[in-house]
Amino acid sequence: MSKIIKVLLAEDEPSLGQIVKESLETRNFEVFHALNGEEAYKAYQKNLPDILVLDVMMPKKDGFTLAKEIRVENKHLPIIFLTAKSQPKDVVEGFEHGGNDYLKKPFSMEELIVRINALLDRIELKKNYNTINIGNYIFNYTKQVLSFNDEIKKLTHRESELLFHLSQNKNEILDRSFILKKLWGDDDFFNARSMDVFISKLRKKLKRDENIQIINVRGYGYKLIC
Repeated sequence: MSKIIKVLLAEDEPSLGQIVKESLETRNFEVFHALNGEEAYKAYQKNLPDILVLDVMMPKKDGFTLAKEIRVENKHLPIIFLTAKSQPKDVVEGFEHGGNDYLKKPFSMEELIVRINALLDRIELKKNYNTINIGNYIFNYTKQVLSFNDEIKKLTHRESELLFHLSQNKNEILDRSFILKKLWGDDDFFNARSMDVFISKLRKKLKRDENIQIINVRGYGYKLIC
């Protein structure tokens, strides 16, 4: 018998929250629905969910603040943000606060379920890895840190995911459309801009080893050379 996945859903609109809850439960998920950020934090502590689905705009405590607080206690619990916002800066902010994925409203239940399953699969895959050598750097998945001698840099979840895929395709082209769909869920313009920002951040964090490059192969994608 497969494990029942526990989902903490934080959605302040009662009707939408109930629809999502009932739809997930028909797919054999166990769902805890909270109507505000404070209630969601208590539900997180009590129920130990496998994944969080958090509305960004909530009373008492917004989704970004809630995610930031939970990240202090749990660095690896997967988080999906639900939001009506779609500007690149909003998407980036969500990832900076520890989000693993970002779903724009309105959304279909099928899309949400696909995102949940894909994210859980990625998290499970990452458990099979401890450290990866990238030039003179050591990349630790579990702790999501990048080490160079005595220097340790913390990575965001999205930086870690992107670096993982680059490292698994060392010296080969990582298809741009593939990685956008894999990590962002869509290869649209806004997500592509967001990915470019994260690529720039990774370049800066890897700059102490002059033999490491992340090059842009125009029209195709990125290549990690080391």
